[in-house]
Parts: sequence; structure tokens; C-alpha cells
Amino acid sequence: MILGRRSEISTLADLLGGAVAGDGGALVLRGEAGIGKSTLLSHAADLAGGRGLRVLGTAGVQAEVHIPYAGLHRLLRAVPDLAGTAVTILGSPDTLPFRAAAALLDVVNAHDTPVLITVEDLQWLDEASWETLAFVARRLGADRAAMVLTARDGRDVSRRLASAGLPEVRLEPLDASDAAELLRRVAPDLAPSVADQVLEAAQGNPLGVVELGEAAARSGPSVLLPNRVPLSERLERTFSGLVAELPPVTRSLLLVMALDDGDDLDEIVRACRLVEPRTVRHEDIDPAVATRLVQMDDRLRVRFRHPLLRSALSQSATLMQRRRVHAALAEILASHPERGLWHRAAAANGPDEELARELTETAFQAGRRQVAGIAMTAFEQAARLSEDPAARGSRLLAAVDMASEQGDDVANSRLLGEIRPHELAPADRAAYEFLLEMLHGNRWSGSDRLTTLAAAIEAQVAAGDTGRAANLLDMIALRTYFAEPDPAVVARLVAAVDQAMAVSDDPLLPAQLALIAPISRGADCRRRLRELLVSAGTDPYTTYQLGLGAGTTGDLPMASEFNAAAVVGLRAQGRLGVLYRAQIIQASHAIYLGDVRTALPVLPEGEAFAVRGGHRNWVPTAWTVAGAAAALIGDLAEAERRAAATEAVLLPLGRNPLLAGVRQIRGLAALAAGRPAEAFAELRRVFDPADDSCHLGTGLFLVGHLAEAAAGCGATAGLRRIVEELVPIAEESGHPALLAGLGYAQAVLADSAEAWEKAVGEDLTGWAFEQARRQHAYGTWLRRRRRPADSRPFLRAAAATFDALGATAWADRSRAELRASGESLRKPSDAATTGLTPQETQIALLAAEGLSNQAIGERLFLSPRTVSTHLSRIYPKLGIRSRAELARALRLT
Repeated sequence: MILGRRSEISTLADLLGGAVAGDGGALVLRGEAGIGKSTLLSHAADLAGGRGLRVLGTAGVQAEVHIPYAGLHRLLRAVPDLAGTAVTILGSPDTLPFRAAAALLDVVNAHDTPVLITVEDLQWLDEASWETLAFVARRLGADRAAMVLTARDGRDVSRRLASAGLPEVRLEPLDASDAAELLRRVAPDLAPSVADQVLEAAQGNPLGVVELGEAAARSGPSVLLPNRVPLSERLERTFSGLVAELPPVTRSLLLVMALDDGDDLDEIVRACRLVEPRTVRHEDIDPAVATRLVQMDDRLRVRFRHPLLRSALSQSATLMQRRRVHAALAEILASHPERGLWHRAAAANGPDEELARELTETAFQAGRRQVAGIAMTAFEQAARLSEDPAARGSRLLAAVDMASEQGDDVANSRLLGEIRPHELAPADRAAYEFLLEMLHGNRWSGSDRLTTLAAAIEAQVAAGDTGRAANLLDMIALRTYFAEPDPAVVARLVAAVDQAMAVSDDPLLPAQLALIAPISRGADCRRRLRELLVSAGTDPYTTYQLGLGAGTTGDLPMASEFNAAAVVGLRAQGRLGVLYRAQIIQASHAIYLGDVRTALPVLPEGEAFAVRGGHRNWVPTAWTVAGAAAALIGDLAEAERRAAATEAVLLPLGRNPLLAGVRQIRGLAALAAGRPAEAFAELRRVFDPADDSCHLGTGLFLVGHLAEAAAGCGATAGLRRIVEELVPIAEESGHPALLAGLGYAQAVLADSAEAWEKAVGEDLTGWAFEQARRQHAYGTWLRRRRRPADSRPFLRAAAATFDALGATAWADRSRAELRASGESLRKPSDAATTGLTPQETQIALLAAEGLSNQAIGERLFLSPRTVSTHLSRIYPKLGIRSRAELARALRLT
């Protein structure tokens, strides 16, 4: 019987009940060491067994935290009848965590039997297993499966759980009566005074009550001193005291076991024979099993009864003892080079450049597998073993990059602090200073440091190292676009890119050039990007960058093609560290095109990843897109909520180009609300160099909205001044978005039949919103000149286009104008999206395209069963009964 924990036990019972009913979920039990997490996890497993669930379990092991998929392999060893394909997938060195997640979901759904997955000590799971399990945990909502994880408090755990978004239950100490009852059960004969000392020392920690109580009963109250030692250290000392009573050979076996990354007794014995002068036999583990320090199954797999025992053994050993054990394990694991490498690194007693190079290659491989945590640790270890100071700094910078990918600002700061800038090569020095500012800067510094980086890039190109130059350009290209630096800096960067492109056909280079010089080199970049779009031979990350480049040079239709391909490719690769950015950019470009229906299904997932990762620039970008979408559909309260949240984040940074997004939201919201003067006042700030919200690059996409506001409030003089400034830019760049906006603005300024006829007659293929805006404006112009019959075709077409795009507020205005002309147009049913969650919308669209449940599951990292469950919920919402009716319901052709 478990004392206390009634609420926690009830929560676990509800979770398991949901799993049985097909409403799965996950729960993290979190708290200090010894607080009772393992006991509750064991109770959940027992309860699951009694309810007919199959229990699959694994645990994090501190010694194997660097071994990719070690935790998952341990999980799958328990289900050899189900795990064949999954084990094969995990055995590939290039397996991505999210591909492994799909394999694990297949295991979970292999039979109709509901499943409970238990995960103990997630803080010591290898990064690949953690990413996989966290991904699966978030997707159990429609499965007959549950996952319960335990986690010890700590900074790394907080980082992991913050990015995972899993529900948590924090275990608090036992209350006084429960703690006293527990002590009475384990040590009934303690004198009251000693019992009081134990309870005071344990502070309600169940393991502390049990272990300190038993120790006091065995050895007297002296074991409770000194009273200032932290509880975890007292418990470790207690465990160390228990180990000290064992035979020397058993103690040696336990030390090897503590430092090993496996649980095979045969492996542990063979390694122990290399460090122990006495004869070592398998049965020498028996005393540890007899004293309940170690548990062993019938396959000779061993594990410590409590993780504190492992850390107690490791900490009580000397540095030389640990190095000898690691060296022995490295020798035993010669046939497992990836495992052996970590032991060789731990055994090293000084710099070793060859070992550092091996770790660096392992880090790059882990980075390619999107296992950033392992890559970061490998880079850091490689830096520690580096003989060359410049190589050490370069490897630490690579570790910083991996920490950034995880959103781990604490590790970022620590690693940057370990770098000695004077030892860095020039290019690395420039990157270091840039990263330092990005991490610690509390003000937007614009183009600061770009000059230094330009010099570093020039040097790399001159040295023929175009790969390093492209990496540096990749780091700063988007910053350059937003900073809009001095023309001299841009010219230097453009010259460096031109030199690189003269000797390299790397497709990233024209994308970077587009971001750096979208005006002066826009036309050339669009030509190059169009050629790459036609060839369709780039990897998903490069495709994402090409979409960025196409978008910044104004070709939003081309950017949309790149974006769609990039999102599909990145999702297929499981590269969520880039996918969320690609989704936000795809949604952003769609909103510039007025296409709410494309933006809304992809944005929530991208926003969620950005928020969980704490990405400072991408979160307000996502909020800006969401706010603009809300304005387009007429949800003014949501638009203002998003604008205010974005502004609150950005204003403390001073002048910031992302503030232009706040002006965009409020300008669109004012237009939707029929307040054109307010809209013009907001939007014109984006074009005002004296305003903190000024960003010309953003303004080029807002000219149509600005002109619409000016037309509504008579601010044509202000519009004319801005248009006169933009015309030369349009002539130089050929920026398609700017040209589309100027075409409308010039019709507004001319305000003549000829001008409007020209505006609606232009070829605006790919610019449906702008075409509809012109049709609406001309139809309104005609109606107000008492030509209602002539106005109706334009107003009818405008309303249909706005409806198709999901720009409800604009469609409603076109219908209002049409009614004023004497014709009513019924508002179409919005059943295609109303009531569906973003994920349901994604599933419905894919199913309507003809994809099978299996294919949809692979695309969205869901099990086929989950897809089927979602579809069963989607049909009633859309008023249909079958998959065959989806295309009609969603108005797809």
C-alpha cells in the first residue's frame, strides 16, 4: 500500500482508463530524488496489468546518455514479438528521432491490446530516445496507449519538459503523519528521539525515511550527522556505506556497472577482469543482489535498485579508478565503436587530437540525425580533447550551434563563456561575436557586426573555402535582410557572394544573395531561383532557404511553391528544428497573399514549436502572422491580442523591424473594422525612417493595404509621397509584390475609369487577393457613379475570391457593396474549416487528396489508427458520412 498520493493515484487511474477507451495521453511525474516517482510508476504498471494493458518499460541510464537510441533499444528488448521492424529502423545510423517515433507508434498500435509505456529517469535518456518518446507522447490522443515518465528536478529536465509540452504532476514530500507511518513500518523499534531525527532529516522524502530509518536502526543515530548535508548526499553516503560492506570483487563489479552504458552482466564481468587483480566471476554479483542493491533478470540483465546508488559509486571512486574502468570498457567494446568512443574519451588523461576528430565526426553525424543534444556533448568533449586552440574554439562554436537548436540558452551562455576569443580563427571570431550579441543583446543592434562578418566571409572566399563562407552567410543572411544595413556593407557582402558563386554552384548562395540584396539583385536572384524551382533537385533545407529568398525578392507565388515543398520534405525528414520556421514562413507569405486558408492549418504547429523552444525572433513572427490572419477574417479582438503580445515582447528591444508586423496587424484590423484613417496612420509608420517600426522590406508587401486605407479616408497626398519614393525601387528591383501594390495605388491616385480598367485588366496570376481588391474597388467606383449593373460582375467576382481565400472581412464588404447595387449574394457555408482543429484540417485535406491513412500518418507522424479516429470525428463536423465526400465538402477540385 502506498502512503498518501491519493490524488496522484487517481490521476494515473484516469490516464489508464482513457487509454483503454482509446483516448490516450501522457503524464510526467516530477520531483526530487527519492520522492516516490519510481514507486508510483511501479504502481501504474501494476494497475495497467490488472486492466489488461501491455506494459513496455525503459529507463534512462546516466552512463549511456550519449548512445543514440539506447533507451528505445531497452524498451524494445521487452517486446521482441512486436519490435522487429522498429529495431531495424533504430539500427540505421541515419535514423531521425521522428522517423523512430513513427516506428514506435507502429509498435504501440500493432495489436488491439492497449499499451502503457513507462519511462523512468527521463533526465538520463539519450537525446534521440527522448526526442522520439516525447514526440510519441504528444500524439497519443486517439490511441489506446498511455505513457508515464518520471523525472528528477534539474535544469536539463526543465529544458526538456519546457520544449515537450507534456502534462506534469509534481510530487511533494509526504505529510508528517504519512512519513511517520512509513518510518514505523520500516523501522518499528526506533527510539522516539531517533525516529524524530530521521523524520527531521528526511523532510517527508519517502526514500530518505526508508533508507535513513533502516540505517539508524542498524548503526545508530550517528548516521544522521552532519545535519547540514543535503538529503541526496546523505542517501548517497548511506548507499556507499552499504557497498562498503560487500566483498572487494563485488564492489569492483558495481563500479564497472555504474560506469557502463549497458546492462549485460557478461560485458560487465569481462571489463572488470581488466581492472581487478583478483579472479572475477559472474556469481560475484550475488552479494549485491542478496542485499537488494542490484536487481537481475533471468537473461543476466542487471540494474541498480535506485539511481542514487549509481551516482554514489561513481562519486566515491577516484579519478584514476574511473579512467581505468572507462579504458577497460572501451577495450571490451572494440566491436561497438560508437559506444566505445565515449569510454575512450572518458579514459583520456590529456589532449588527444585524433580522438577529438573522431568525436567531431560523431557530432556531425548526430547533427545530421537531428540529435542536437548528443551532437552538443560530442562537440564539447572534442573541444576538451583538442590540441589545437583554434580547433578547440571552432568545436565549442559548433556546440553552441547545437545548444541553440535545442533552445538551451543556459548551455549557450556557458559554452560561449568557455571560448577564448583570442585563440579563434578570424571567421570563428566574427561568428563568436555575432552569437554573443544574439544571446546577450538586450537591444536590437541592426547591422552592427555585419561589417566584421563581411570581412570574414571575404577571407573565406579568398581562401577557397566556399563551404565555410556559405555557412557564415547562412548565419547572417536573414539578419541582413531585416537590418537593412548601410549600402557599403551590402556591397561587400554581395561581392563576397558573387565571388563564391563564380566558383561554386551551391544553391544556397543565390538564396542568401536574395536576402542580402533583394532590391539591387532581386531580378537576377529570381531568375536563378526560378531555374532551381524547375530543376527541383534541392534538399528540403535548401528548398526552405530558396523560399525565403523568393519571398524577400517579392515573388510570393514562387516562394509558395518552395515553401510547400520544403514543409513536406522537412516533415518527411523529421527536421522539426527547421520545419517550424518553414511553416511560419509559409504562413507569412500566404498572409501577404491574403490566403488565410493556406496559412491557418500550418501556423499553429509552427507557432507551438517556436514557443516551446523559446525562439525569441520566431515567436513574435508567428504572432504577427496569426494576428494578420485574425484581422483578415474579421476577428478584431484576437488581432489586437496578438498585436499587443508582439509589441510587449519587441518594444523593450528598441527600434526593431519586427514591429512592422504590429503595424500590419493593426492596419489590417482597422481596415476590417471600417476605420481607414486609423489604418493609414498605422501602415504609413512602416515607411517612415524616423519610426521604430520602419522596415522597407516589410512595407513593400503592404502598399496595397496602404492604398486601400488612403482611398477610404482621402489621404491621397500622403499616399502619393510614398508611391513616388517606391517607384524607383520597383523599377530597379522588379519586385512583384511591390508592382502589384503600386498598380492598385496608382489607380487609387488617378481615380479614373481608364486607370481602373487598366488595373483590373492586368495579369495578376498568382495574386488573387490583389486582383479581388481591384475588382472590389472598381465595382464600388462604378456603383457610386450610378452604374450598378456594370458594378455587379466585379463585386461578385471579388466576393467569390475573398471567400475562397478565407478573407472573410473583405468578402463581407464586397457582399455589402453588391447589396447596395441591388443584388444579394448569400454568404457561403464555411463548413470546410469551421469547427475543425488545425490538425483535423490537415488530415481532412490530405484525405481529400486521396492519401491513405498510412500515408497520412507517415506525413504527420501519426499512427494509422489515430488518423482513422480523427476522420471519424471530422465527418460529423462537416456533415458528411464518408471519405468519398471530403473533396466536395472542402470544395476541392
